[in-house]
Amino acid sequence: MLESLKEAGKHIGRELNRAWESLSEGWRELLSRSGNALTQFSHDPDTEAGGALAPFPRWSLLASEVEETGSEVVVRLEVPGMEKADCHISIEGNVLYLSGEKRLERETHDSTYHVMERAYGAFRRAIVLPRNVDVERAAASYKNGVLTVRLPKTGAGGATTIPVS
Repeated sequence: MLESLKEAGKHIGRELNRAWESLSEGWRELLSRSGNALTQFSHDPDTEAGGALAPFPRWSLLASEVEETGSEVVVRLEVPGMEKADCHISIEGNVLYLSGEKRLERETHDSTYHVMERAYGAFRRAIVLPRNVDVERAAASYKNGVLTVRLPKTGAGGATTIPVS
């Protein structure tokens, strides 16, 4: 009986170790793939006052893609819950900056939040571009919560601001 308990304990230990390794691998992959997408949001602490809101998260994911074709670099960013007017894009050298503010819009003020996983406030996200781009011919569009920035290649480094259409 004691021998079978020892064997069962070893089996449970191996299974727990496998589960821990799998969980650890998942977190490592999440961090390596989305580490650059983690964006810090800053906001006015007075917005959280009153006790009706759970504390705002200060970090959130703004997932992106950077695609290079023969003629351009295309950057796509997921910015759910934002209007295009709240997105500001600039390029300095080979770095694209997206800044803006994601505002909390409450339907009612006589409710209590029990879960608050969405971040709100001002943010700035930097994305390194793989090539120099022609900032004068850059264009940005916004559709269904995705901001797309098209950047023709072969420009000299410079700085500019791009309006979102």
